[in-house]
Amino acid sequence: MLLRGIISILINALVLIVIAGYIDTFHLESVSAAIIASLILSILNVFVKPVLILLTLPVTFLTLGLFLFVINAITLMITQSVMGDSFNIDGFGTALLASVIMSLLNALIQRVIVEPLQNRR
Repeated sequence: MLLRGIISILINALVLIVIAGYIDTFHLESVSAAIIASLILSILNVFVKPVLILLTLPVTFLTLGLFLFVINAITLMITQSVMGDSFNIDGFGTALLASVIMSLLNALIQRVIVEPLQNRR
């Protein structure tokens, strides 16, 4: 279980680095900043995200779940404010775009890499 969490944090850090490489308004200072941001984002996803989902349940239902991207963007913005200058997002639109890309990349990595490795056991 602990190994799975560490792998998840490292995959998220890699995804953050990829996003920072393609979006000019999304900046990470270093690989260690990406790992720390991924750790903070994981903590926020455990404690803050469920509260946000519960509070916005009617809107999430009406948008057929698309509002979850907004919640992910909010957690990214919170992560950015905790990190300070080592992690910068230049606006909510960038955070929203990054949350969509993060979701797609995480789903792709899960489907192509993680699931085949788990099924091999």
